[in-house]
Amino acid sequence: MQIQEIVAKSILVSSKLPDADYVVNPYTGCQFGCLYCYASFMGRFVKEPIERWGDYVAVKTNAVTVCEAELRRWSPAQRQASILLSSVTDPYHGVEATYRLTRRILELFVREAYPGKVSILTKSPLVLRDVDVLRQLPQVEVGMTVTTTDDQLSRFLEVRAPLASRRLHTLQQLHAAGLTTYAFVGPLLPHFRYQPALLDALFARLSGSGVQSVYVEHLNLKPYIKKRLWETLQHAPAEVQAVYSAATTTAHRMVLDDLVATLMEKYTLTLRRTEVLYHNKDQASRES
Repeated sequence: MQIQEIVAKSILVSSKLPDADYVVNPYTGCQFGCLYCYASFMGRFVKEPIERWGDYVAVKTNAVTVCEAELRRWSPAQRQASILLSSVTDPYHGVEATYRLTRRILELFVREAYPGKVSILTKSPLVLRDVDVLRQLPQVEVGMTVTTTDDQLSRFLEVRAPLASRRLHTLQQLHAAGLTTYAFVGPLLPHFRYQPALLDALFARLSGSGVQSVYVEHLNLKPYIKKRLWETLQHAPAEVQAVYSAATTTAHRMVLDDLVATLMEKYTLTLRRTEVLYHNKDQASRES
């Protein structure tokens, strides 16, 4: 793993995400190296090719001081903005244990009595380290990305990320600590179309963890993601390759949309954004 220290020009970055006004990314790159990750394009900002996603992390050593300076320039109205940690990295991957940038930024929000919503999205149980700080924020929620209940599949696709079972247990612990939690099921893995009982089991576990709302997102198969994913899948059995190839079709997504709608009702869960997200929607509309 290549670790480099860099200097950031800005930390509170205006967001194009529908549920976050600003994003904070204390790192560029991610140690987890998930094969399907859309954020692999970030390598170009630190001169790393997409193929090396997961093999490097650039640490923004001045992240806390820059964040503090930017935050103090905000008006009272701006301080109502929602902030997400993080959108193109994991705020709690391995280097966070050493550099503690996420924790120090959260401590800054506490010192500044930041009134807006602060949201965390991670795959790491390391977030439990910061429960004491998170409890001091007036509006906070913690989300875990969970794509399966199968640890073997989790290890295949989410190369160095904590196992799915650990993430589900982390959600339970966060809920027990009194924090509002949510889940991000993204990507919605293609095999669920053919094995709906496995998707049912996933939502059952999420509901049992105390989660009440869920983001769900279809597999993003933009060319640079597809290239990386297919390089690994070429060694998989033919039937597995066929399942992922079919994931590009509208018919595939419609089947999964219906399954998700049924399970939301079955487990009394709220589907955030009211639909299963699909980043290639505009392209699909042009092709249909």
